Amino acid sequence: MDSVNQELLNISLAFLEGFALIISPCILPILPIILSGSLEGGKKRPFGIIFGFVLAFALFTFFSRQLVQSLGIDLNIIRNLSFGFLILFGIIMISDTLTNLFSQFTSKIFHLDSVIKGNNQTQQSFFSGVFFGSLIGLVWTPCAGPILAIVIVQSVLQKTNLFSFFTILSFGLGAAIPMLIIALLGRKVMEKLSFFRKNAVILRKFLGLLIVLSALFLIFGNSVAFSLDKEDPTKAAVSLKSSLSNPYPAPAITGITTWINSKPLELRELKGKVILIDFWAYSCINCIRTLPYLKSWDQKYRDQGLVIIGMHSPEFDFEKDYNNVKKAVDEYNIHYPVALDNNFSTWQNYHNQYWPAHYLIDKNGYVVYQHAGEGQYDVTENNIQALLGMQGPYTQASEKAGVSFFQTPETYLGYQRQEKYYSPETIVRDQPSNYSFPNQLPRNAWALNGLWNIGLQKIVATKSGSSIKIHFNAAKVYAVMGSKKNTTIPVKVMLNGELVIAEKGKDIKDSHVVVNGDKLYSLIELENSASGILELISEAPGLEIYTFTFGS
Repeated sequence: MDSVNQELLNISLAFLEGFALIISPCILPILPIILSGSLEGGKKRPFGIIFGFVLAFALFTFFSRQLVQSLGIDLNIIRNLSFGFLILFGIIMISDTLTNLFSQFTSKIFHLDSVIKGNNQTQQSFFSGVFFGSLIGLVWTPCAGPILAIVIVQSVLQKTNLFSFFTILSFGLGAAIPMLIIALLGRKVMEKLSFFRKNAVILRKFLGLLIVLSALFLIFGNSVAFSLDKEDPTKAAVSLKSSLSNPYPAPAITGITTWINSKPLELRELKGKVILIDFWAYSCINCIRTLPYLKSWDQKYRDQGLVIIGMHSPEFDFEKDYNNVKKAVDEYNIHYPVALDNNFSTWQNYHNQYWPAHYLIDKNGYVVYQHAGEGQYDVTENNIQALLGMQGPYTQASEKAGVSFFQTPETYLGYQRQEKYYSPETIVRDQPSNYSFPNQLPRNAWALNGLWNIGLQKIVATKSGSSIKIHFNAAKVYAVMGSKKNTTIPVKVMLNGELVIAEKGKDIKDSHVVVNGDKLYSLIELENSASGILELISEAPGLEIYTFTFGS
């Protein structure tokens, strides 16, 4: 029963996380599409749109692994088709001729004429809304953020369950309810204003244009990311901030493969200590960016009673290897205990969904604060000080200010999660095949040239001279790479057709990166975010590339 209650709590939290997205930049691009689609058709159309949105998002997210592995369906094709339909609907709404033709066609065959003109057939409006909302749900899926870690973990554990589906469904429902409220309010305002009633044709064309522009924005600039300024407080830590309203007993640490920097630890042995559990993976750039704060807290507060446990939960298979993790721990100069949670046992005990995620446990063994992702370092440090009973004033961590618009999202290359592949050849799975670069490479897209083997999690260069290009927008570019049998492979690095010199990342020497282990490599460092085309040329067979990640 406790397990069921925890799952229900997890579902409730997912709903609240989805609801909170209404203030997120990820929601903003699809609001015009939702609003435009809702203003056309009958009164039940907005409800149909939201129903279709939630259902399509939940099903597409939950069954993505099965679609890829069992049926061989390319998820990128599904999303691109959805974008195409949305743009087509917008173009039809702009044109009087196309509107009439489409109305005649749908009324005879699909009975979907309310997509464009709307009528009094409420059932017709509802089901056309379901179709329209489903398209939006499919194109919005990558914007769902860390909740999609559920699918990643399902892939690692090779299992799915009903609670996972309802968690995803609850997240989608939480995001959709504010959209529905906005859509209904929008309809009400339009119905009351005579200007819009008298200029219905102009309104239809404007809404069509809005749908087209919003869809294009989602295609070419759907990765708006913000990093907001944080204050640097120097006040006493006398009380918790943003703490859980209902603290709960900290779940046990179980299923650990091995420990680094420590003997095996159990929470019951640490009663009286303040514990910070950090779920991370050593090739995750978001996790790496939290390490300076964690190491600082370990150094400042270990003697005061703080115990930090790095719960290493692997995103890729190579991250399960003890030697790889140990090497990363040494390279990052981590001295606190690190546990290898290779089977995600502790991850599941905490119902975690994120890399990174922090769980702060008080001296009585209760989780009193948790935070997912980067940021809020000042809040976390304040709470550490409060739980330790420190009276201050003490300086707390602050975040570096900055805003990054249209930054390229993390880009996976293995067919399990790949998107934005743009070579003209169809992907051949799990065997070498020749690929070529397209004439043009759109923003955020990538393409291959030469002989490559595209696997589930990674791509492998099977011939010297094989290369990859990615059109990015960011200030910093990283790649998770390795090599077969940990051989040393030199890789030439080019930016916009020229050898990288001034813009080189910390792992570049003489315009080359030497790949000699499975890890994250720093390739490009610009002063400010900019658009560019990065090309990597493998100078020996066996180069393995998992993902590109980006920073500001």
